[in-house]
Amino acid sequence: MKTTGEKRKVSLTVWIFIALILGVIAGILLQGSPKIAETYIAPLGTIFLNLVKMVVVPVVLFSIMQGVISLQDIRKVGSIGGKTVAFYICTTAFAVTLGLVFANMLNVGSGYNLDSGMLEGFEAVESPSFIDTIVNIFPSNAVQPLADATMLQIIVIALFFGFGVIIAGEKGKLAGSVIESFSEVSIKVMGIIIKFSPIGVFGLITPVIATNGVSVLLPLLKLIGVAYLVSIIHMVVVYSSAVKAIGKISPIRFFKEMSEAMLFAFSSASSVGTLPFNMECTKRLGVKKEVSSFVLPLGATINMDGTAIYQGVCVVFIAQIFGMDLTMSQQLTVILTATLASIGTAGVPGSGVIMLSM
Repeated sequence: MKTTGEKRKVSLTVWIFIALILGVIAGILLQGSPKIAETYIAPLGTIFLNLVKMVVVPVVLFSIMQGVISLQDIRKVGSIGGKTVAFYICTTAFAVTLGLVFANMLNVGSGYNLDSGMLEGFEAVESPSFIDTIVNIFPSNAVQPLADATMLQIIVIALFFGFGVIIAGEKGKLAGSVIESFSEVSIKVMGIIIKFSPIGVFGLITPVIATNGVSVLLPLLKLIGVAYLVSIIHMVVVYSSAVKAIGKISPIRFFKEMSEAMLFAFSSASSVGTLPFNMECTKRLGVKKEVSSFVLPLGATINMDGTAIYQGVCVVFIAQIFGMDLTMSQQLTVILTATLASIGTAGVPGSGVIMLSM
């Protein structure tokens, strides 16, 4: 029984939400002096995001290796991996389709008129071929991907070394113990960094509001509104259905437990940066460590449904403001291109803009 002097501990989710609100308020107050926010507040967010990115590579590397080793069967890894990739590709394709459907239904580009002559001389970034995407997954050395934080290649490195430990049998047990130890240390470091997340969120959101302000967003309010509407529908319909049908848990409980990761993802716009939060949240949901340590890093790299929705909505928006009607075959091309591009795109802020030019 709690004593009267005992205070109820405030959850990290609440602190992150408070920091988000305070960041918006501070940003509005500093609109007249955005340089103050950029000079003195933005570094807080940058430092925090750098720390998160620093710990992501060792967490992914050692967690996946430990997960593979704990399964003790290469066929199990292949089975889980195949199902995971198939699920991610399906949700991403569905997300793009949903974005296109709602953008067309709501005429997201209505009210804007730009001269199509402005497009002359513009060269779109060429979409990588399927073969190139597959080839680029496999690194030519084991060091560069770690330095560049190239997640797909890090996952491949972790898988092969994890397989090596299993195949080595008795001689690989020492390596397995070392990997398990490093994995535990990485997770503890991650836990320390996560405790500073409210400060990081405040530092990330304040300069954005102070620099851009509400007035800059008003002309694009419909575009932003449609993108968020589709994201919410996708989250409620697709994720809730998947959680209920596949995970056999209540969608309400799922979203409640995942709130920390969702809030940080919203404020940082980085799926890779959100990975440590995802791992903590899924642990509370009861997901086995050997599964989460493999599935989540893969998802942070190739399962970008929010970005995919953004692509679908923006493509229709851009076409409509230039007076162009996209045919069904062109929109199918958008779905295929966005789905393929999301696999090879980094899970960092701004990567969606690079994808969009494809």
